[in-house]
Amino acid sequence: MRVPLQHNLGKEEVRRRLHARSHEIGDAIPGGVADVSVAWPHEDCMALDIKTMGNVVKSRVLIEDTQVIFEVDLPPALSFVEPLIAGAIRKKGQKLLEPQ
Repeated sequence: MRVPLQHNLGKEEVRRRLHARSHEIGDAIPGGVADVSVAWPHEDCMALDIKTMGNVVKSRVLIEDTQVIFEVDLPPALSFVEPLIAGAIRKKGQKLLEPQ
């Protein structure tokens, strides 16, 4: 699943905001119970392992010049919640990009 969010912040500012607010990502997971680990394999990619409902969901946030793309590898058992997750990403992802 891919969810793009447009921005006009520049990559450096997006990276700064994501670094500063990555601890809030777990709060955005529907159901409110998730363990999220964050890593930065390179400066324009934040990798996430989200443990919830007995599954580990691998995700990435790709930072581009004019958009941020949230990629989520949903296991087949969770495909029924894709619309819910996409909506939460749009809502909460935009909030992560807002100034603090």
